[in-house]
Parts: sequence; structure tokens; C-alpha cells
Amino acid sequence: MAPSFDTLQYTKKLQQAGFTEKQAEIQAETFKKQAELINKWAEDNLATKHDLKETEERLANRINEMSYKITVKLGSIIAGTVVILGILMPIILKFLGA
Repeated sequence: MAPSFDTLQYTKKLQQAGFTEKQAEIQAETFKKQAELINKWAEDNLATKHDLKETEERLANRINEMSYKITVKLGSIIAGTVVILGILMPIILKFLGA
């Protein structure tokens, strides 16, 4: 959450710099409204640390899931290859006359 804007302090500084009381009040109120709009936009459109942490956790879970799937598929390919070679090797050896 963004820190609040102290309009009274800002108004006093503007008056010390030569603004009239009315000018300083209008300037401070306008500045406060703009700051609120910017903060609202930032809250609606920018990721927070919490958002990033959630995304990191989801990605880590997805990576672990994909890693598991790849391991299973690779193991299946290796097992299938061994079975096929086990079946074909005697045929190949017989064909080659060994």
C-alpha cells in the first residue's frame, strides 16, 4: 500500500514559496488526486511480491510435473527399446549366421 500524501505539509511549503493559501490548497488537492490515480493504476496493473511468489510456485510445480512426465516417457522409450532389441537380436543373429 502506498504511503499517504500530507496535503497540509505540502500546502505550507507552497505558501512558504510564495503561493497564496488558495493556490496552495488547489495545488495540494490536485497533486493528491493524481497520486491516488497513479497508485490505483499501479495496484491494478503491476505485479506485487505476492503475485510473483504465487507465479514462482506455480511454475516450480509445473516444472516438477513436466520433469516427472519426461522421466516416465524416457523410461518407457528405453524399456521399449530393450524389449525390441531383445526380440530382434536373435533374429538378426540368425540372419547373419552367427
